[in-house]
Amino acid sequence: MPAKPKPANQVRIIGGEHRRRILHFPDLPGLRPTPDRVRETLFNWLGQDLPGMVCLDAFAGSGALGFEAASRHASRVLMLEASRPACEALRQNRDLLKMERVEIRQAEALAWMRTAAERFDVIFLDPPFDGGLMEEALPLATALLKPAGWIYVEQADKITAPEGFIIHREGRAGQSRFALLRRS
Repeated sequence: MPAKPKPANQVRIIGGEHRRRILHFPDLPGLRPTPDRVRETLFNWLGQDLPGMVCLDAFAGSGALGFEAASRHASRVLMLEASRPACEALRQNRDLLKMERVEIRQAEALAWMRTAAERFDVIFLDPPFDGGLMEEALPLATALLKPAGWIYVEQADKITAPEGFIIHREGRAGQSRFALLRRS
């Protein structure tokens, strides 16, 4: 029996305390949540539970990565999103799930990262594929990473680790290539 198609504009949290919860998000250009299978792989790589970790979801969009981290007990998740409708949906989902550990800022990620002083254990970089944002986002993220931290990258093109970093693990799903980077 073929799998039922997933209704548009919703994503399911796949692990942690909010497992199976459905989150809704607006229909916006370039907004494509990280698929369940890719998130499952990523959190297998990071460990199923993230207690004490501080995470940055730099291009939050649907919030799939940030909410997944919060569901898995990250101590704090900061989501950045430039779109007002997407931010409003993120806030509604945070309030629905009562996730006090999640902070949402309406901000352009690159501008915010250029001036940020905070450091993170995990940084999720999944900008719109057609925006050409990764080229600037990845070097900015390396400066915001704690010494033993991780950077998750998802893009359409082949992933190359920046100087001083290695690809710890990588994969591919459909049009997406994804990798977990750490310092070499």
